[in-house]
Amino acid sequence: LLATRLASRIRTTLGTELPLRTLFEAPTPAALARHLDPGALVRPPVVAVSEGRAQVPLSFAQQRLWFLGQLEGPNATYNIPAAVRLSGTVDQEALTAALRDVIDRHQVLRTALSLVDGQPVQRVLPIEDVSVGLTVEQVDDEEELAAAVRRSAGQPFDLATELPLRASFFTLTPEQSVLLLTVHHIAGDGWSLAPLGRDLSAAYAARVNGRAPAWAPLPVQYADYTLWQRELLGSEEDTEGLLARQLGYWREALADIPEELALPFDRSRPAVATYRGGDVELSVPAELHADLLKLARDHGATSAMVLQAALGVLLSRLGAGEDVPIGTPVAGRTDEALDELVGFFVNTLVLRTDLSGDPTFAELLGRVREAALGAFAHQDVPFERLVEELAPARSMARHPLFQVMLSLQNNERATVELPGLDADVYAAGPAAAKFDLQFDAVEQGEGLAVRITYAADLFDAASVRTIGERWLRVLATVAGDPSLRVSAIDVLADDERHLLLQDWSGATHSVPTETVLPALFEAQAARTPDAVAVIHGDEQVTYRELNERANRLAHLLAEQGVRPESLVAIRMERTAHLMTALLAVLKAGGAYLPIDPDYPTDRVTHMLTDANPALLLTTSTTTGVGTTDVDTSGVSASAVSASAVAPQPPTVLLDRVVLDAYATTNPVVTALPAHPAYVIYTSGSTGRPKGVVITHRNITKLLTWAADTFGDHHFT
Repeated sequence: LLATRLASRIRTTLGTELPLRTLFEAPTPAALARHLDPGALVRPPVVAVSEGRAQVPLSFAQQRLWFLGQLEGPNATYNIPAAVRLSGTVDQEALTAALRDVIDRHQVLRTALSLVDGQPVQRVLPIEDVSVGLTVEQVDDEEELAAAVRRSAGQPFDLATELPLRASFFTLTPEQSVLLLTVHHIAGDGWSLAPLGRDLSAAYAARVNGRAPAWAPLPVQYADYTLWQRELLGSEEDTEGLLARQLGYWREALADIPEELALPFDRSRPAVATYRGGDVELSVPAELHADLLKLARDHGATSAMVLQAALGVLLSRLGAGEDVPIGTPVAGRTDEALDELVGFFVNTLVLRTDLSGDPTFAELLGRVREAALGAFAHQDVPFERLVEELAPARSMARHPLFQVMLSLQNNERATVELPGLDADVYAAGPAAAKFDLQFDAVEQGEGLAVRITYAADLFDAASVRTIGERWLRVLATVAGDPSLRVSAIDVLADDERHLLLQDWSGATHSVPTETVLPALFEAQAARTPDAVAVIHGDEQVTYRELNERANRLAHLLAEQGVRPESLVAIRMERTAHLMTALLAVLKAGGAYLPIDPDYPTDRVTHMLTDANPALLLTTSTTTGVGTTDVDTSGVSASAVSASAVAPQPPTVLLDRVVLDAYATTNPVVTALPAHPAYVIYTSGSTGRPKGVVITHRNITKLLTWAADTFGDHHFT
């Protein structure tokens, strides 16, 4: 942020353009002076050109929020609430007048959105046509006050009929009240709260004294910015234009980016995100903060780069892989004329953290530095335009291109100073969760205050706190020794390590590791032949009956060539016959691949193609196959499956085969403990479903432990 503001100041004052990278390569005034080129092409400044226009197009950032509003319907996801606790007697008439002054000053706050020829446009309403209402509500106690503030902050905007600023005033006592200003993100951002607070303070101070505020006019308005932005970027057809050049950079920088980041969720991702969020707060002590600042200086980096590199290490160690994309906001105010303006300027960059090859943290920080400098040099491409260009798989369940956001808030904080009142600005309830995780670090004093906003759809607060504490642990470790390789950076606390190595480890049960699952079942059938093994509806099957049925089918499967390491796909409804099929495959020495009949065609096709089973067990009801598709033995080599395009192994239709001719004796066990017992496929939520092989040794360990732990009656 500071580098961007300095580059803007140099452009305005000295009339020359300075790349951000140069500020890092020449970080002193003397060195920087040698890089100034008076003949360099300077980007045009933002100037006032919108006056008199009935309508102007939306900015690119506004377009995305408008589209999301149309797609998702009214919601409070993009509300920006700022609550001000006031002590003292408030002049409500002066406050209402001051709000009107602020809305008059910042045209974006009196802008309506509408469709013209199918395209959204913004129309600035004359202040005379605007009704500036201050909603006043009396509350009885602090609990009711907090609830009222949260309720108002969570009220959706109708941008076609409402102003994007809502003001609510809650009175607890004549001397205690709260002013809640809620701005829709389409008209403001985090930076905007500071000039909004300053202008409201100046206007109130003037109005309580019976006069209008005497402030200098703003040089430009938000509508001027939107017109400037489109002219600056140019069209994609102009291959030499700024948009085309910067899009070329991003296409290369984000090629083959992971579709979704694997995170340690507490719950599966829902089909549609609710944006329900929660907050966890942590702090970086002053001493550690000082060490991190020194680490950044020693490597020509910024504090944000250090935080990103450490976060990349943490997420990678938690299972996210070696390519960790992290989003970060940029102010988007690349022209000084925009500094005092309320509006939606913030843009989002995608920063890839490359942890391949197990680098040292110092090496990783160098990679992060290079990626960040490249990204900031190409920050003009709106994120929404970048998403359109890269066209990632879109989902209502997650954010595109990245799911974790990191920001270091070092811009000016919002304050309100009203004469005769003590004013304290505070957050009005937890923020909406636009991402899976959002890490916000704020420089305060000599330390950092960290707030992690998490998607309540996916995480519990305790899990997020653990993630945050591990991040702080990584920061402390690398601050002490940046020469450590990523693989050597420990993310566990001592109590966590003890839990893993002691409490959760060690053989406390006698486990028969040198046996196979059919042998365990056959031993149980011999001990309790008349005990009920399977119940399905009104049907009950004893251990003897199940064992004999499975033996007959196992002999048939062996006849069909099933042996150790043979994979047999089973696609059947959940009945007693399914248990017979699973057990028969194991008795024949093979491993089974369960396929739910309700799986979508694409998933079945992928599983059959990827696993390439030797045989398919199913039923004519499940497949919908007619009698002409099988021979009298019930074994067919025809293409029978849930998918007309899926590869088809030879198929056994269990409701067509005659098993009476096969023996009921236990087959000779040929599988070994290390042989596969079954293969299951992951959900595919982080990409293509992947097959996982489970051996007999692993499953017998699990079942024996479970029987000892929970009691045999759960496993009879």
